[in-house]
Amino acid sequence: MTEPRTILIADDDRAIRTVLSQALARSGYQVRATSSAATLWRWVEDGEGDLVITDVVMPDENGLDLVPRIKRIRPELRVVVMSAQSTFATAMKATQRGAFEYLPKPFDLKELLSVVERALAAPAEPAVIDENDQGEKLPLVGRSAAMQEIYRTVARLTTTDLTVMITGESGTGKELVARALHDYGKRRSGPFVAINMAAIPRELIEADLFGHERGAFTGALNRGIGRFEQAAGGTLFLDEIGDMPPEAQTRLLRVLQEGEFTTVGGRQPIKANVRIVAATHRDLRQLIRQGMFREDLFYRLNVVPIRLPPLRERIEDIPLLARHFLDRARASGLPSKQLSPEALDGLKAHAWPGNARELENLMRRLAALYTQEVIGGDAVAAELAEAVQPAGPDGQSQPATLEQAVERHLQTFMAAHKDGMPVRDLYERVLSEVERPLLRLALGATRGNQIKAAAMLGLNRNTLRKKIRELELPVVRGLT
Repeated sequence: MTEPRTILIADDDRAIRTVLSQALARSGYQVRATSSAATLWRWVEDGEGDLVITDVVMPDENGLDLVPRIKRIRPELRVVVMSAQSTFATAMKATQRGAFEYLPKPFDLKELLSVVERALAAPAEPAVIDENDQGEKLPLVGRSAAMQEIYRTVARLTTTDLTVMITGESGTGKELVARALHDYGKRRSGPFVAINMAAIPRELIEADLFGHERGAFTGALNRGIGRFEQAAGGTLFLDEIGDMPPEAQTRLLRVLQEGEFTTVGGRQPIKANVRIVAATHRDLRQLIRQGMFREDLFYRLNVVPIRLPPLRERIEDIPLLARHFLDRARASGLPSKQLSPEALDGLKAHAWPGNARELENLMRRLAALYTQEVIGGDAVAAELAEAVQPAGPDGQSQPATLEQAVERHLQTFMAAHKDGMPVRDLYERVLSEVERPLLRLALGATRGNQIKAAAMLGLNRNTLRKKIRELELPVVRGLT
């Protein structure tokens, strides 16, 4: 009969030790639990245990400091780190010091048992321990469940060169995640090169990415080095990848498939020594349906997807983010400020269409314009008033007109591109994004009757049919 595996637990919270011990015992494991790091270390030195579960903050020692020591004397012993601190720095330190997994408190028992099972089943191989901690720099801020999952994903990815696709609305911090993947990863000694696809003229994107030879096109008086060569040994961040023109998509796909590229006008292949991180605020699957993005390129880029939630989906992070942005404002020379409870309530009630970028701008504005040290709810309400829809004659909030909604969307879109006008086909793009919901709603209102929908829209019936096919709109027929 196989001897049950032994789990060593170190946590100064008796309740957590009890819950873990009971749950693991019910699953067939033997358990030894302690409240001190010293006792855990003695057990490890004596060769006890098949897996360690340790808290970070304990009375006699930080659990994170134990991890590399454990891995030195018993590299095959897996360590799971738990922490109520729940910061990006904690997740990164746990991974860099050799932990098998990091779990923020409070944790789900089913998830912990699953981690234990995976850890014990994983092949025993020495972990690569990185002693070069990055300090307490916090490129990502938040303790919500959504952000905890992002921390864990980023921490795992720093030990690999896998291609990553980051999606999220404008202002959610996609470049921050890309930089964290680089700054904490294997390629951090190399360059981080970012290119915004929406900010480069279509005819120049290939030369910008891959470089060009002298005389390759009019005005090419010298050889130009592209972003792939500039990023050699480091990370290439392809921002707004959804705006890449088709011809450049084809060349990028070839690079991802073959691992090499040629300059525009060149013949000699150059090895592509970069890690690719791509990002977009657009729905690439919809662009694929519309024939605007290559499906095979999507799957090459979407090896590890990371979705950044909008700020409205993690309002519990707003106080932390606001404090973080006020600290940054003070570091840049603005006066130190605090937020009252009423001010924080006002921030939590706002919709934040511009996400964290909008919040940062507000914090800088409050720090610069208001003399009081503690910012009250009235000041926050006044600054956010422009974002509130105007009231009608009956005092009720009125919905924005279509023109206002489109204008607000375009303002947010253009504000996301720091290098000037984003694209040259913006007119067609806006029309295509309005066309789909317009046709879908017209077909819904007429219960799928295309003759009535065409009359409602003022279109020829054949034109409507053509657009339905092009946009792949579902048509559900009903009683009319």
